[in-house]
Amino acid sequence: MSKQQYFLKLNPPRASFRMDMTEDERAIMAKHIEYWKPYIQSGTAIVIGLVGDLKGGFGVGVIQADSEEQLNDLLVNDPANGLHSYEVHPIRAMSKLIEVE
Repeated sequence: MSKQQYFLKLNPPRASFRMDMTEDERAIMAKHIEYWKPYIQSGTAIVIGLVGDLKGGFGVGVIQADSEEQLNDLLVNDPANGLHSYEVHPIRAMSKLIEVE
């Protein structure tokens, strides 16, 4: 069975979130980072990162999953789910890097 790739946008609870996180929110975000590390190492998470935006930053990820159910399990178990909300978009990702000259 081939894997499906998904683009994720992690929307913070407010535009100023990066600048004014509470200690509890900071603790949740630390757990969120730790949660995704094994998935980055295994290749399930192809890209995870933070986008700086003058209107407020947000998180992005490209995830590769065997099924929508697997993806949903990953998101439901993310410690930041609930504090943040996810937008999920299926994508067709290239399987190999292309050199650009």
